[in-house]
Amino acid sequence: MCYHAFNGAFRHYVCIACRLSFKGSTWPIRKRICPGCREQLVFVGYDFAAPRRRDTKAWSVVATVLAEGLTYDHRPGCGCSPLPSFRPRTRAQVSVRRRAAERLGLPLSVTLARRDAFTAESRDEQQPSP
Repeated sequence: MCYHAFNGAFRHYVCIACRLSFKGSTWPIRKRICPGCREQLVFVGYDFAAPRRRDTKAWSVVATVLAEGLTYDHRPGCGCSPLPSFRPRTRAQVSVRRRAAERLGLPLSVTLARRDAFTAESRDEQQPSP
């Protein structure tokens, strides 16, 4: 059973340029526009906790995570997995994961999702099925 389908969760959208966060219903599929800059909002997941608007360092971390194609969901996929996902919250955590990606030869998105940047997790080892 899908966790998000039955708990009435809202989708979270952000505008990185304006540092704004919005919640939207899961039902209407429509284009979401920022009221400040009129650009399209970015979907960030169901479990996003927005930093304060004046906290530019935290918003830069959010921008890095979103640029790598990750979202803020506590459980990967539909929410049925028992392992919660990790996302960095500080610039120091991002820089450690950048160094780990360079040393290990992995994409940054893989090391950003790890609790310990240099230790492989079980979901990292999953190969896509043919």
